[in-house]
Amino acid sequence: MDIEQVLQAVTPDVYKKLKLAVEIGKWPDGSKLSAEQRATCLQAVIAYDSQHKPESERVGFIAPKKHQHCGSSKGEVADEVEADKPLKWQH
Repeated sequence: MDIEQVLQAVTPDVYKKLKLAVEIGKWPDGSKLSAEQRATCLQAVIAYDSQHKPESERVGFIAPKKHQHCGSSKGEVADEVEADKPLKWQH
């Protein structure tokens, strides 16, 4: 059985159990995952996510952020043009 066949056999319930096992380091029965088992489960979770979830919902996704100016009082966000301007020091 290859990885594609294994992933096709993974149900949403099995996915949740694998993800929880990776998060807490234990199987549902309480026994500890070995480092190899944890790595394998994480690979399965990532592969499942890539086939069944949009990018923004996948494990490890970090949304891009725009830089907020350190001196801004209104939470202003820098755009690309402003980011290239030199900093102005405030006293």
